[in-house]
Amino acid sequence: MSINNEFKFHALNEIGKEKVLSVAIAFDELLQQLKSICPVSRELKITAMKLEEACFYAKKSIASEIENQAL
Repeated sequence: MSINNEFKFHALNEIGKEKVLSVAIAFDELLQQLKSICPVSRELKITAMKLEEACFYAKKSIASEIENQAL
């Protein structure tokens, strides 16, 4: 079965896994810092949701690169 590239998933090699983990840690650190500065509010929850979305796309960009994929 042939699937369009937009819908495929990519298994990561060790380098890709390290990069994805680095991205996740960076986003987590940012969110933790924001939580220590900003009051608990609807806006902070939206910020967290948007950071989650941005993290997803950052990780997807890493997974899309052939050098980060397990072949």
